Amino acid sequence: MQLAARLATALLGLVLLSGLAAFLGLRALERWLDAPGPLAEERVVQIPRGGLDAIVRTLEEAGAVEPGWALALAAWLSGRDRTLKAGEYRIAARASPRAILELLESGRVVLHRITVPEGLTTAEIHELLAAAEVLDGPLPPPGPEGTLLPETWFVPRGEPRARLLERMREAMRTTLAELWANRAPGLPYTDPVEAVVLASLVERETPLKAEQPLVAAVFVNRLKRGMRLQSDPTVVFALAGGRNRLDRPLTRKDLEVDHPFNTYRIDGLPPAPIANPGRSALAAALAPAAVDYLYFVADGTGGHAFARTLDEHNRNVARWRRMREDAARSAE
Repeated sequence: MQLAARLATALLGLVLLSGLAAFLGLRALERWLDAPGPLAEERVVQIPRGGLDAIVRTLEEAGAVEPGWALALAAWLSGRDRTLKAGEYRIAARASPRAILELLESGRVVLHRITVPEGLTTAEIHELLAAAEVLDGPLPPPGPEGTLLPETWFVPRGEPRARLLERMREAMRTTLAELWANRAPGLPYTDPVEAVVLASLVERETPLKAEQPLVAAVFVNRLKRGMRLQSDPTVVFALAGGRNRLDRPLTRKDLEVDHPFNTYRIDGLPPAPIANPGRSALAAALAPAAVDYLYFVADGTGGHAFARTLDEHNRNVARWRRMREDAARSAE
């Protein structure tokens, strides 16, 4: 009986000692989790897929945690070993192990800026996305012009190119539906696609957002009067085979090219957009300025001079030509 009692006492002591050790170990682990980490300066770390071991190994190699086994234990005890997400993370200098675990659990990955300028063709947008090294995966064949909304997009590293294209398409659909629902009365088109066509001309005529409602007004006024739009960018689009750049200036003979997009030869709008317009140009096409301008020409300063009559327009053209000739002489 005495032996049994002594054994029971010894076992109880062992249990208590084990419990005390576990308690002290957990307290030490808690203190370690909240202590500043070893990372000397902020660092971007690519956390891989493959489970907790791969994550801990990557963080150790990056110098963000030490020792790794303690982080693995803390993640396992808290259940975070199943909720940590792969991706590219910006880890702050001296980030505590707990802060790192919370960051990886949140999925707040680094986002990269991809700016798609207004007025690019769909093929040009595909070229831009193909060259973006933060994106991944193939691109589908280019779709129609005017179906992608150009703006600045923020994406995680590895974002599929096809997914970003779909985001751009959905943004164009949403934006166009919103603007179309609030369009000005009396516009000379009854289909949202026609508004996109006009917006693409506006976008290619001027990058100045303050001018776009004025340019749109000129085109709308001309459509209402049955006048041809006579937009130079449509000629460039025709001559360049669906692109918006020529390696030379336009000539008078170019304006005579027989092409369905040449608005010097056709009545009304071209059959399709010539580019992907941005929100500002779309808004201008659906709510043009309340002016009676019928003409515009470059003013030599990056903007345009607008006119109500042909005589006034001709004077603006003559002034622009003199400025161009003066600039050419000054360059000699």
